[in-house]
Amino acid sequence: MWHYLQLSTLPMRCIFIDLPGHGGSQLDDENEKPSIQYFANQVRSFLGQLNIVQYDLVGHSMGGYVALELKKVDPNCRKVVLLNSNFWEDSEEKKRDRVRVADLVFKAKSLFISEAIPGLFYLKKGKEVEIQTLIDEAKNMSADAIAYASLAMRERKDLSHILKKYPSDFFIVSGQHDPLISPEELSSRLPSEQIQLLFLENAGHMGHIEESEKTKELLFHFLQ
Repeated sequence: MWHYLQLSTLPMRCIFIDLPGHGGSQLDDENEKPSIQYFANQVRSFLGQLNIVQYDLVGHSMGGYVALELKKVDPNCRKVVLLNSNFWEDSEEKKRDRVRVADLVFKAKSLFISEAIPGLFYLKKGKEVEIQTLIDEAKNMSADAIAYASLAMRERKDLSHILKKYPSDFFIVSGQHDPLISPEELSSRLPSEQIQLLFLENAGHMGHIEESEKTKELLFHFLQ
């Protein structure tokens, strides 16, 4: 997910983590309900194994929800960048959609992935290779992992009070044409005027791929 940004060229230590059920990380949650807290606990444990005390977080989409959870529970989490992510609880309609996705991936995973991923981009022309790469990577995920992630997002609660408590610690970058998060709703829900918010003009939900150089520049200036 992060190869498109070349973050390893920045003058800071960068750690790229596969969330459970993604890439090389196993999904072994034994709790009754899927949860973003489980993902956050796994990330925190991993950082502890690396003897990392203080850190900043950059999370895209669901990764932003994980970052918010870590900011809530870990005082060692400093700055948080939310890329194409939000901080409120799903609407009832969105919750129903999360369940629909969880059911669908067990019936037609490949078809769902092939149709869903292109729709996340604003300008698809010129990004055919990137889109196909994302599709191929997503197909390597199990239906269990995709369903778990969808239901975990469904269960999360509103965390706008965290942004209100630490407004200078947050930077939100979203696509002007994001099909999942409208700029109008994001702007109107912002709990503090101190929170930095920027929209990428030529991006949908995949701003870090659609406007990679701009995103990288923004991250550098905020995190340095």
